[in-house]
Amino acid sequence: MSGGEVAGILVAVFWAILVSFLAVALARLAQTLRATTKLVADVTEQAVPLLADASTAVRSAQTQIDRVDAIASDVQEVTSNASALSTTVASTFGGPLVKVAAFGYGVRRAISRKAAPEAGGVPAKPSRRTVIVGRTVPSARQKKRDTRNKRG
Repeated sequence: MSGGEVAGILVAVFWAILVSFLAVALARLAQTLRATTKLVADVTEQAVPLLADASTAVRSAQTQIDRVDAIASDVQEVTSNASALSTTVASTFGGPLVKVAAFGYGVRRAISRKAAPEAGGVPAKPSRRTVIVGRTVPSARQKKRDTRNKRG
């Protein structure tokens, strides 16, 4: 055999091996494509009912949101009505109640002043206290402070 024939045989062998590898690769690719097609079909079968359920859930949620919106507007209306009622009650009864309380305080004070002379003479003068920065200072200490302030 000559060198050209040997080279031709080698090329033919390599060519046969290459075609075999390509045939195996194409067979596996076809198998992968079949599996992918089946997988897509299965996903489509399962996705359609899921999408229908999701659509139903969204519609139900929208209905519930509409109901909550109606309830919230009713609550807002009730709140404004309660506020108006509270203002009306305060303006109607507030002034007279303050006047009654002031009258009661005046009557109590008058009775206590009238009862004090009968108990033994001059009514006791209430001790005068002054609040300075959150502290109560008795009137005796206050007088000392007043005299110091007058000197200085």
